Amino acid sequence: MNVTPKDLLDAGVHFGHQTKRWNPRSKGFVFDHRQGISIIDLGKTHEALQKATAFIEDVVAGGGNVLFVGTKKQAKEIVREAATATNMPFCVDRWLGGTLTNYETVKKSIAKFKKYQAMETNGEMDKLPSKEAAAIKREMTRMQRNFSGIVDMGGMPSAMFVVDVNHEKIAVAEAGRCGIPCVGICDTNSDPGTLSHPIPGNDDAVKSIRILVETVLAAVQAGLAQRDTRRAARGAADLKAVTAAAAAAANIGEVDISKVQLPDDVVVDEEAETEEVVAAKKKPARAKKAPVKAE
Repeated sequence: MNVTPKDLLDAGVHFGHQTKRWNPRSKGFVFDHRQGISIIDLGKTHEALQKATAFIEDVVAGGGNVLFVGTKKQAKEIVREAATATNMPFCVDRWLGGTLTNYETVKKSIAKFKKYQAMETNGEMDKLPSKEAAAIKREMTRMQRNFSGIVDMGGMPSAMFVVDVNHEKIAVAEAGRCGIPCVGICDTNSDPGTLSHPIPGNDDAVKSIRILVETVLAAVQAGLAQRDTRRAARGAADLKAVTAAAAAAANIGEVDISKVQLPDDVVVDEEAETEEVVAAKKKPARAKKAPVKAE
């Protein structure tokens, strides 16, 4: 992680909410209250950010995905850009209730949305009556708003990153019920206990949100690089094993007969047997007839 406490200070990450709105559970990372504003301890923010990014990097390196959630106005485009850059799922328009806790139903709706998209692409939509086509397009507009970022999620996320815990409290609660680790920016008016990896910081200013999201983005990119390296190493190891097995199988047919040790009681005739002798050995022996006694 290349971000320093000085960078966080320049971005205004230390500015919290008004003291009358602060959450007592955030006391652990509050440095002081000045002029009615809570000041966040950037030393603790930097430490928490290091732990959060290390966790995200490990999750992504292990093949997992991270769901980015940021539906507030200041965070929408920042979160969308970060998730798109790494091909991670995201939600920036509206958190659809039950996205995680009722994922099976949501998955059916996503399949329906993909079906409509295919109909629009291959021209089947134009063959429908105008009234029916208009109704489908209206439904597609709503589905686009709800599912645009999670169409290719493919399953439950391995972790979730949220901007503003209070604003995304439904998403955080669903992640908790599903046992999904949650990393999030936690201001002084939020409860850090709802997150597995809280990052104390200003979740209202665009500069503050950007520097924290970009740091998480760098962790995701590092995890993807590690994932590619592991896959390449695993592929090389598999190829080496296959090559060794093929070589071993080939060597089975290349045995030097002159070096084969035979038991002492086995006698090998030096003269080659004729074809007639070999054929005679292969024929089954005829049973001898018993002599007929004269009466």
